[in-house]
Amino acid sequence: MKGMMKLLVLALIGLSMLAATTNAQMSAEEIMKKSHMAYYYAGDDGVAEVKMTLVGKSGKEREREFTMLRLDNEDGGNQMYYTYFKKPSDVARTSFMVHKSSEGNDKRWIYVPAIDLVRPISADDKSSSFVGSDFSYEDVSGRHWTNDTHTQTGESELDGKKVWVIESVPKQEDSFAKKVSYIDQASFLPLTEEYFDKKGEMIRRFTAVEIKDVDGFTTMTTRKMENLEKGSHTIVAFSSIDYNVGLEEDLFTERYLKNPPRKYIQ
Repeated sequence: MKGMMKLLVLALIGLSMLAATTNAQMSAEEIMKKSHMAYYYAGDDGVAEVKMTLVGKSGKEREREFTMLRLDNEDGGNQMYYTYFKKPSDVARTSFMVHKSSEGNDKRWIYVPAIDLVRPISADDKSSSFVGSDFSYEDVSGRHWTNDTHTQTGESELDGKKVWVIESVPKQEDSFAKKVSYIDQASFLPLTEEYFDKKGEMIRRFTAVEIKDVDGFTTMTTRKMENLEKGSHTIVAFSSIDYNVGLEEDLFTERYLKNPPRKYIQ
């Protein structure tokens, strides 16, 4: 019996060493791909209630509440998002939809109830503010890892967690010149992302505030984006998260921008 236990312990140690060796051999692009998958592709679909708190330079707070739906067409590939705003009254009934493409520009639409109009959002507007927050439209659905050239600049430790430090430079001119990501070596989630302009000055900073296990998926439940130029920041907290609920593609069509799917939005 003792011999069996000894063999089991040695086998587990061997598997741990193999995993560590495999991780050590990964390229920067492979790390960023795994990070993107862990962050944006948990499960085949997902539904969550979201509370967004916008904090201005003076400290004044504004809040937004909405429901978010996500459906993956393929892992790491095409994906669809639907967001329906509930509060406050000035944004209530506003809805936002993304058809994310792995091979070209994402397609985005927003429904503005005040004028009863569905407006497409061009690819040039992807870095624009998402409903007045410090998150951009692109931040909501994610920036595909193939849009940047990645280089691992080292390893470090952040909040007691071992991280890879990855520098990413856009392949085409964008709203930032460089991004430095600190990727958790255990979960592959980005713990911090720092965005720099052409002068080398940090202009935005993303932070994972809270990470939990949800239905067996390591999930970032609270995140923060700081606009260092404006002195403002936005905190987004997810609750009532459900994965693999069986969402259908029909929900991610223009008709539901004006008439939300009541099965998922109360």
